[in-house]
Amino acid sequence: MIKSGENMIITNSMAKNNLKEYANKNTKLTREVKTGKLFKIKNGLYETNQNTPSYLLAGSIYGPSYISFEYALSYYGLIPERVDTVTCATFNKKKKKQYDTSFGFFTYRDVPTLAYPEEIILKEENDYSYQIASKEKALCDKLYSLAPLKNIFNLENMLFNDLRIDKNEFNNLNVLKIKKLSNLYHSSNINLLVKYLERKNKK
Repeated sequence: MIKSGENMIITNSMAKNNLKEYANKNTKLTREVKTGKLFKIKNGLYETNQNTPSYLLAGSIYGPSYISFEYALSYYGLIPERVDTVTCATFNKKKKKQYDTSFGFFTYRDVPTLAYPEEIILKEENDYSYQIASKEKALCDKLYSLAPLKNIFNLENMLFNDLRIDKNEFNNLNVLKIKKLSNLYHSSNINLLVKYLERKNKK
């Protein structure tokens, strides 16, 4: 099997290939999990290290996907709360997916197909890589997921009272990136955000 101390995600087929000398691979695979040599993430997917942070596994659990929404907003310090659920964006999946695993809770929801590939950052950590939205993209994804807001006053209330967006971090957002992204969502909430930013910058 996997060498001791080696950290990696293992698919069912990879695990069985490592067990090719065994006649009953399923029985041996079950034993590997019971003895703590492998840790089940979901059916057909395992991890060799039970202490692997949940966000490093998100892209392998369901995809294509990238980390966004609340988890990314917290990651960038735009919202004060620690977010335990790893929130991810997908496209053309039609419905929200949830996975409750021993590594953590994961949610996946669609964003528009045109918007999906923009402003995604690839990060590497130890032996893992993961994708996360830029802070501008994460905010756009979050606003896209909310019910339509009526006006800029409602938007401001949503941003700074409901979501509790940090005003200093908000002021550091790249307005040009948000304006470019707004053309890809066809979202009244994101259009309101652009208007709010433009009005704010004129003052």
